Amino acid sequence: MITPDNKDCPYYYEDFHRGRSQQECRLIAANPDSKPWRPKDCSRCPVPDILRANASEYLELKARVNTGILGIIGVRVEVEAFCRKHNIRIQDPYVGCRECNAEIPGLAEILQALDEDVD
Repeated sequence: MITPDNKDCPYYYEDFHRGRSQQECRLIAANPDSKPWRPKDCSRCPVPDILRANASEYLELKARVNTGILGIIGVRVEVEAFCRKHNIRIQDPYVGCRECNAEIPGLAEILQALDEDVD
Protein backbone atom coordinates (compact mmCIF):
# COMPACT_ATOMS: atom_id res chain seq x y z
CA MET A 1 0.00 0.00 0.00
CA ILE A 2 1.19 3.54 -0.66
CA THR A 3 2.31 5.37 2.50
CA PRO A 4 1.63 9.03 3.33
CA ASP A 5 5.22 9.62 2.14
CA ASN A 6 4.23 8.20 -1.29
CA LYS A 7 6.30 4.99 -1.04
CA ASP A 8 5.07 1.44 -1.44
CA CYS A 9 5.24 -0.49 1.87
CA PRO A 10 3.64 -3.87 2.65
CA TYR A 11 3.45 -3.01 6.37
CA TYR A 12 1.44 0.19 5.99
CA TYR A 13 -2.35 -0.08 6.14
CA GLU A 14 -5.05 2.53 5.77
CA ASP A 15 -8.82 2.41 5.54
CA PHE A 16 -10.89 5.49 4.78
CA HIS A 17 -13.85 3.63 3.26
CA ARG A 18 -17.33 4.74 4.33
CA GLY A 19 -16.29 7.10 7.07
CA ARG A 20 -13.51 5.04 8.57
CA SER A 21 -10.27 6.75 9.46
CA GLN A 22 -7.64 4.12 10.16
CA GLN A 23 -3.91 4.32 9.47
CA GLU A 24 -1.29 2.00 10.93
CA CYS A 25 2.15 0.55 10.47
CA ARG A 26 1.79 -3.14 11.18
CA LEU A 27 5.54 -3.64 11.52
CA ILE A 28 5.86 -1.05 14.28
CA ALA A 29 2.57 -2.06 15.89
CA ALA A 30 3.98 -5.58 16.35
CA ASN A 31 6.84 -4.20 18.48
CA PRO A 32 5.77 -3.50 22.09
CA ASP A 33 9.03 -1.60 22.73
CA SER A 34 8.16 1.10 20.21
CA LYS A 35 6.78 4.54 20.87
CA PRO A 36 3.40 5.20 19.22
CA TRP A 37 3.50 5.41 15.42
CA ARG A 38 2.18 8.46 13.56
CA PRO A 39 1.65 8.79 9.78
CA LYS A 40 4.42 11.39 9.48
CA ASP A 41 6.90 8.74 10.73
CA CYS A 42 6.69 7.17 7.25
CA SER A 43 8.87 10.01 5.93
CA ARG A 44 11.68 8.88 8.27
CA CYS A 45 11.27 5.14 7.71
CA PRO A 46 13.90 3.17 5.75
CA VAL A 47 11.78 0.01 5.40
CA PRO A 48 10.44 0.65 1.85
CA ASP A 49 13.98 1.35 0.61
CA ILE A 50 15.35 -1.74 2.36
CA LEU A 51 12.68 -3.95 0.80
CA ARG A 52 13.36 -2.45 -2.63
CA ALA A 53 17.10 -3.17 -2.27
CA ASN A 54 16.82 -6.61 -0.67
CA ALA A 55 14.19 -9.08 -1.81
CA SER A 56 15.42 -12.05 0.23
CA GLU A 57 12.63 -14.38 1.29
CA TYR A 58 14.50 -14.94 4.58
CA LEU A 59 14.71 -11.26 5.54
CA GLU A 60 12.88 -10.45 8.76
CA LEU A 61 12.55 -6.85 9.91
CA LYS A 62 11.80 -5.39 13.31
CA ALA A 63 11.16 -1.66 13.57
CA ARG A 64 10.43 0.83 16.30
CA VAL A 65 9.87 4.54 16.67
CA ASN A 66 12.48 6.11 18.92
CA THR A 67 12.34 9.64 20.25
CA GLY A 68 15.13 12.01 21.05
CA ILE A 69 15.33 15.02 23.35
CA LEU A 70 12.13 15.79 25.28
CA GLY A 71 10.31 13.09 23.35
CA ILE A 72 9.66 15.25 20.29
CA ILE A 73 13.00 16.31 18.81
CA GLY A 74 14.89 13.71 16.80
CA VAL A 75 12.10 11.20 16.24
CA ARG A 76 13.36 8.36 14.03
CA VAL A 77 12.46 4.87 12.92
CA GLU A 78 15.09 2.27 13.82
CA VAL A 79 15.15 -1.02 11.91
CA GLU A 80 16.84 -4.30 12.82
CA ALA A 81 17.19 -7.06 10.24
CA PHE A 82 17.54 -10.80 10.74
CA CYS A 83 18.02 -13.79 8.45
CA ARG A 84 15.54 -16.57 9.24
CA LYS A 85 17.50 -19.11 7.22
CA HIS A 86 20.82 -18.71 9.06
CA ASN A 87 19.38 -17.26 12.27
CA ILE A 88 21.78 -14.30 12.36
CA ARG A 89 21.50 -10.52 12.67
CA ILE A 90 22.13 -8.68 9.40
CA GLN A 91 24.53 -5.75 9.69
CA ASP A 92 23.44 -3.97 6.50
CA PRO A 93 19.83 -4.77 5.58
CA TYR A 94 20.23 -3.11 2.18
CA VAL A 95 22.84 -5.75 1.24
CA GLY A 96 21.39 -8.71 3.10
CA CYS A 97 22.75 -11.78 4.83
CA ARG A 98 26.43 -12.57 4.16
CA GLU A 99 25.71 -16.31 4.34
CA CYS A 100 22.84 -16.13 1.84
CA ASN A 101 24.93 -13.97 -0.50
CA ALA A 102 27.81 -16.47 -0.31
CA GLU A 103 25.44 -19.18 -1.56
CA ILE A 104 24.71 -17.30 -4.79
CA PRO A 105 26.74 -18.96 -7.57
CA GLY A 106 29.37 -16.69 -9.11
CA LEU A 107 28.79 -13.76 -6.76
CA ALA A 108 32.13 -14.18 -4.96
CA GLU A 109 34.01 -13.94 -8.27
CA ILE A 110 32.08 -10.81 -9.28
CA LEU A 111 32.77 -9.11 -5.95
CA GLN A 112 36.43 -10.06 -6.13
CA ALA A 113 36.70 -8.62 -9.65
CA LEU A 114 35.05 -5.40 -8.49
CA ASP A 115 37.51 -5.12 -5.59
CA GLU A 116 40.45 -5.58 -7.98
CA ASP A 117 39.12 -2.84 -10.27
CA VAL A 118 38.89 -0.40 -7.35
CA ASP A 119 42.52 -0.96 -6.31
